[in-house]
Amino acid sequence: MRTDYPHLAFVVAICFCLSTTVAFAQGIKLMRYDEDYSKLKDSARNLYNTLKFLPLSVDKKVYLSFGGEIREEYGGKINEDWIENQGFNYSFLQRYSLYADLNVGERLRFFAQVNSALENGSKYGPSPVDEDQLVVQNLFAEYRILKDSPNKLALRLGRQEINYGSGRLISVREGTTVRQYFTGAKLMYATPRFSLDAFVLAADEVNFGVFDNRPSHQANLWGAYSNLNIQQGGNFDFYYLGIRRDDAEFEEGIAKEIRHTLATRYWKSGGGFIYNVEAAYQFGKFGSGNIDAWTMAIELGYTFEETKLKPSVNLRNDYISGDRKAGDGKLQTFNPLYPKGGYFGFNPLIGPSNLIDLHPYLTLNPTDKLSIQADIVFNWRYSTNDGIYRPSGNFNTSGSLSNHRFIGTTYLLSADYKFNNNLSFSCGGQYFRVGDFIKDVVPLWDNSKFFNAQVSYKF
Repeated sequence: MRTDYPHLAFVVAICFCLSTTVAFAQGIKLMRYDEDYSKLKDSARNLYNTLKFLPLSVDKKVYLSFGGEIREEYGGKINEDWIENQGFNYSFLQRYSLYADLNVGERLRFFAQVNSALENGSKYGPSPVDEDQLVVQNLFAEYRILKDSPNKLALRLGRQEINYGSGRLISVREGTTVRQYFTGAKLMYATPRFSLDAFVLAADEVNFGVFDNRPSHQANLWGAYSNLNIQQGGNFDFYYLGIRRDDAEFEEGIAKEIRHTLATRYWKSGGGFIYNVEAAYQFGKFGSGNIDAWTMAIELGYTFEETKLKPSVNLRNDYISGDRKAGDGKLQTFNPLYPKGGYFGFNPLIGPSNLIDLHPYLTLNPTDKLSIQADIVFNWRYSTNDGIYRPSGNFNTSGSLSNHRFIGTTYLLSADYKFNNNLSFSCGGQYFRVGDFIKDVVPLWDNSKFFNAQVSYKF
């Protein structure tokens, strides 16, 4: 457990100084390497503009951009593992990030980013998604093969973050303190209405220390992801993903896993309506047995755009397959691959494997800066012969001790306030009421509670 805290007053002072010097600020993007500050080349020189566009040649075609993030979060948990009298536990989570983007002409760029994620306070120590004291998060070279036509083609080599679709299967995992990254090659093709990425990547073994993450030395994620935009008709995603894990664990057992995913997604918003439908089928080998798994997710919503508070009423429904019979050599448990955490609430004990959920939620926007969301999530096991899994897809609890499907109900309330393009605050609370399955597998059970508050500054 770490006991040293940063000098927060110094951090706040830096944030204030940068906030008061912003003359141009595009929206900060989830993937920082997607930001383009080339329009600042003829802007007035102040601290912020110099950080975002620092010319290194007379013609200003060679330039550097700097940026980063400071994020502080406090989270408290009560009976977090559904164990009676487990008591209160808390964590103070910190993320610090700094990147440099070197553009050499219009075709070549080099992007480097370091991240520091720290955890203090938890009586159980940090989890793998809470702490990675210092890591090279991104380090890649990109060459733009086609640049000045409607068709764009680029090759990216090195360590890089990736995020696709709704983040159900491939996510940078922004919600956790430690973001996810891969190392390898990605080829990117895009037209105004179509894009296609093809990649071969490796996921490193993440450790808690300084520059101590270990490369896997094998391709354990490969595939292609495409998006087709039809004017006034919505968006279609089509993708194939392949993974390899040498010691994958399920209720079925532990074995080598080679899994292939074929999937499609349709999504659209406009005129108040929101549509998001995604389906995936998985096949491959688990040990000597076959994999046969699937998922279907539906999200429908409507936003009353002309009404005060602009309320949005939404409903999600997921069906995610589980194993039919443990020990038969075959595997029907769906693997969420590399998903974002907390998709089904703040509780890190339930993830998108062997699950049926019904998830209504309501959002309100009292102002352009403030949004409020209230959720209820009902959780069942898809198969009573399979257990429950964590948001990462890792095996959590065996299901053999219970014939009940109902896991429990999650009640959530959260709020986000955006002061400006750089500074934001969010907070939330969760109450998880256990169902019959948890009562069967946890002898002295209790409902769990969680709350957090987070402030983030990005520049």
